[in-house]
Amino acid sequence: QVQLVESGGGLVQAGGSLRLSCVASGRTFSSYSTGWFRQAPGKEREFVAAIRRSGGSTYYADSVKGRFTISRDNAKNTVYLQMNSLKPEDTAVYYCAVNPQTIMTMSGFGSWGQGTQVTVSS
Repeated sequence: QVQLVESGGGLVQAGGSLRLSCVASGRTFSSYSTGWFRQAPGKEREFVAAIRRSGGSTYYADSVKGRFTISRDNAKNTVYLQMNSLKPEDTAVYYCAVNPQTIMTMSGFGSWGQGTQVTVSS
């Protein structure tokens, strides 16, 4: 079982940047693909970005492509989400999760962290 802890959220003005971290416990973290998701008030949780276990492939939602970058350091059991050019519509609680599947599906993500709040002011 992998346990995940997110950090790095906060309040930032539109156009600013934040870097989120997702630290995992457990020796098998490098065996999992990892994803970032977000949930805004009154909305369903949505996919943001994912990275394969080796870090060789990354995937992004259209809404963040070109602004957000996902990366991982398996030696530190950590996945990062660098968020640039932030917009008010990026305001949400951001969660990380892991996926053991070779062919990733959204339903395969689990072991959710507690989330970190990102608030972007206009």
